Amino acid sequence: MTPRLAMRQARARLWRIAAPLAVGGVVLALWETIVWVEGIPPYILPGPVLIAETLWTDGPSLLGSLLVTLRITLAALAAAAIIGGGIALLFSLSRVLALSLFPYAVILQVTPIVAIAPLIIIWVRQPFLALLVCAWIVAFFPVVANTTVGLNSADRNLLALFRLYGASRGQTLRHLKLPTALPYFLAGLRISGGLALIGAVVAEFVAGTGGTETGLAFRILEAGYRLAIPRLFAALFLLSVTGILIYLLLDALSRLLLRHWHESAIEEEEE
Repeated sequence: MTPRLAMRQARARLWRIAAPLAVGGVVLALWETIVWVEGIPPYILPGPVLIAETLWTDGPSLLGSLLVTLRITLAALAAAAIIGGGIALLFSLSRVLALSLFPYAVILQVTPIVAIAPLIIIWVRQPFLALLVCAWIVAFFPVVANTTVGLNSADRNLLALFRLYGASRGQTLRHLKLPTALPYFLAGLRISGGLALIGAVVAEFVAGTGGTETGLAFRILEAGYRLAIPRLFAALFLLSVTGILIYLLLDALSRLLLRHWHESAIEEEEE
């Protein structure tokens, strides 16, 4: 790597971090100014400074609830990756199976989770498992859809070459289809990371139970009922930061796995 290329990469990384932070700082400053000038009460719209103070004072309890929500989110994401990837693999091996079952995957995706979450909570007696199922239903479809497309996107000339040399279906799958599908799978996983968090929060909203194992969604409901709007915004901030971190971790994993051979990761590093 030449010094000039290294400098360009460092400058690109700096802009990638500095530009969003600058925009966010301007927005927060305008927000605080409008709240102060207009004299907006905290129970309608608190300023960023008050939200930060609330986050500092109520942080320990909110973080404890966040860990409960995060546990559901990560479990749902893992289930989406494993089960969704397995379903996509079955679809690629059997066209009849794909034609028979893919519409039902679409139905699960387009059905509002708010409508079916109460039924799932009733049918699945174990609370954590019920919330996990709700979050998984929201998160699994991008993995299934993207991975199915990836498995079916193998180069036709290479498929013909594999058949010409007498490769078995297992060898073709391992050495051609799975590497081709990996970028698609990772793209679906990045989408599913945010959806798993959304599904976990929605499921907790529907469950609406407190106690020692209380998720962050219940804290938001509780703050809304008590008009503790700064606490509500602090909880929303934690959720947003968690979603961003999940995406960044999955994006880093994707670049780590693809950077040496896939065009998208190589181009991103050489800009």
